[in-house]
Amino acid sequence: MTGLRYVYAICRPFRSALQRQLTGVAGSPPKQLTHHGLIAVVSTVPETDFAEEPLRAHLEDMEWLTTTARAHQQVIDALTVVTTPLPLRLATVFRDDSGVRTMIEAREDDFRRVLDRLEGRVEWGVKVYAEPESAQAAGPEEGAEGAEGGRTGGAAVSGRDYLRQRRMRTRAREDVWQKATAFSGRLHETLSAFAEDSRLHAPQSAALSGASGQNILNAAYLVPRAESEEFVELVDREKDDAPGIRVELTGPWAAYSFTGEFAEEPEVEP
Repeated sequence: MTGLRYVYAICRPFRSALQRQLTGVAGSPPKQLTHHGLIAVVSTVPETDFAEEPLRAHLEDMEWLTTTARAHQQVIDALTVVTTPLPLRLATVFRDDSGVRTMIEAREDDFRRVLDRLEGRVEWGVKVYAEPESAQAAGPEEGAEGAEGGRTGGAAVSGRDYLRQRRMRTRAREDVWQKATAFSGRLHETLSAFAEDSRLHAPQSAALSGASGQNILNAAYLVPRAESEEFVELVDREKDDAPGIRVELTGPWAAYSFTGEFAEEPEVEP
């Protein structure tokens, strides 16, 4: 193969074949490179985009980065169906197959240790959002009516109504936030007791995620694949029907949150 080697994940040997039509980053199909009893899942990418300098420039381009991340994740998702991958960080690139083999030898013990821990396990993500506006949607905006209909009683009356309604809305938002926070703590405690391990991530910004509401809980749970159905049922049972609280469950994923340093910031190898 000519070009640079883009590495998606490290796995133990697996029998099931990946989809024939599967493509990865830069439209290249993933291949298996076996070394010391481990498999690096790689594809060939052009040096014009993935050599050190152009890659660093591309990582500042949100559109390019999004496209590349989706292609990377597509390969990881396909691997998760047939084996337990140890996903590497986005844009881990080596000069050639020899560079990949050298990397495997240098980190072989760490790879085996993490693969042993992740074997037969998947990651589930759970997010809880506080949505005060949805909790208030049931009633009309009385403050607006007071501003118009309160003229017969004088401007002072309508002003008091407006301020009263504003205080009520503020208290309602605070009430939803407090209930969502308490609920998130109870939910995380319950799910952590079921899962083999858990990670609390920083709440996501609505401006970046595009999700409605305020993210209160952003957690990942490591669950044996065979117990995933029970975990999903547990989340459904624990959901709170209180207005303004939304629970979002995603997965099963490769266990990104439990791979230590391997899936952190993009790495460019010489």
